[in-house]
Amino acid sequence: MTKELAHPEKFFVDRFGMSERALERILGTALERKADHADIYFEYRDAESLGLEESMVNHTAKSVSHGVGVRVNAEDRTGYAYSDEVTIDRMKLAAEAARAIADQRAEVPAVRVGTPVPRHSLYEVATTPLEIPLEQRAKLLQEIDKVARAYDPRVKNVIASIAAERKIVMIATSEGTIAADVQPLCRLNVSVVAEDGKGGRQIGTYGGGGRVEYSFFLEADRWRQYALEAARQAIVNLDADDAPAGEMIVVLGPGWPGILLHEAIGHGLEGDFNRKGVSAFSGRVGQKVASDLCTVVDDGTIPMRRGSLNVDDEGTPTSRTVLIEKGILRGYLQDRLNARLMKMKPTGNGRRESFAFAPMPRMTNTFMLPGESTPEEIIKSVKRGLYAVSFGGGQVDITNGKFVFSASEAYLIEDGKVTRPVKGATLIGNGPDVLTRVTMVANDLSLDSGIGTCGKDGQSVPVGVGLPTIRIDGITVGGTRA
Repeated sequence: MTKELAHPEKFFVDRFGMSERALERILGTALERKADHADIYFEYRDAESLGLEESMVNHTAKSVSHGVGVRVNAEDRTGYAYSDEVTIDRMKLAAEAARAIADQRAEVPAVRVGTPVPRHSLYEVATTPLEIPLEQRAKLLQEIDKVARAYDPRVKNVIASIAAERKIVMIATSEGTIAADVQPLCRLNVSVVAEDGKGGRQIGTYGGGGRVEYSFFLEADRWRQYALEAARQAIVNLDADDAPAGEMIVVLGPGWPGILLHEAIGHGLEGDFNRKGVSAFSGRVGQKVASDLCTVVDDGTIPMRRGSLNVDDEGTPTSRTVLIEKGILRGYLQDRLNARLMKMKPTGNGRRESFAFAPMPRMTNTFMLPGESTPEEIIKSVKRGLYAVSFGGGQVDITNGKFVFSASEAYLIEDGKVTRPVKGATLIGNGPDVLTRVTMVANDLSLDSGIGTCGKDGQSVPVGVGLPTIRIDGITVGGTRA
């Protein structure tokens, strides 16, 4: 990474002439009407991806984009305008458009920009995968194809991709603060298609990444582990029985199954839903919402993780926020707007997909802390149940917490032992209720491998999830046999 990018605020000054005086003029324009807060968000992003299918690298894409967004907050109203031309004139027009939501003001307050925001140093990488020759990345995809196909003759196709980006951001606020960051991100993904020759066809998927260098995938042959794990999952599902249906004990494995926690619980703890009173958790701070065994945190400060940020997209340093502590709801995830209106502190969870969007409260890395049981003790305690190791898609209704998730890898538990693999299992439940049914939590907390992407209101952002092995008593399992 160049020396220039070690000081990202200088990048925007040098490339676009965004001096502190220029920022003050634009923020002054934004505040010409009566507003509580205004900010300017700059973004420069370069991204590249390669894809392989049918043993050929058949897709490459490269993009470079930049832009600026101006936001004005007045009470609970937000005005936002953006431009992909980073010029003083365009920014002034955006500021004038954004301030239209505010009332008239008698005089314009003075804005003095220049107070730097202290930021974490969570991903000071020397290079990004963008700097690795395309031929070298293509060769890695071809090696993945060979390893996955060699796993079992029933593997019929391998789909692999590697995507990387470098995003440079700067945020200037009407309080005079200025924050800047360089945010690398990369992900390697492998999907394997297996067929049994009798019409049966299953897919296994695995991958990983984070705010890391290309060498991350080469260390300890991670890329090989991804290929073998995707192939193993496809073959396991090819040989699986149909999943049973009905209410039963469910054991969730560590790591990626934390996606259920993210969807069923996490979104309901975001500040905007709770300020508006539409979340099942609204007004419940200080109340018992989960088993005593459950402590849930959101932590944007874990080094190199996919969901981590040195500062959020409003220029607030990220933090470790305890959401549920031993079953008691302690707080919500907050951006500036909702924190101000709810008379709470921002938690560093203001996030946006790009300069074309205003920020909103979003998760970073969300997980449950470990307990005192062992995974073996939990499995042994179950007479009959389902052991869910990995999940595919899912959906949740924020207003009532109802969720549906499909397990991409699951097994029966019979007489305290993990036995047959099953396919077609879905978990159906209620977010606020499911944590009250947690009866055992293991000591094997694991974070996911770095593949999470979260969608909300049309915006996608990278996130992380995590979970120790847990036992949940009484979840409805939808299957294909009674």
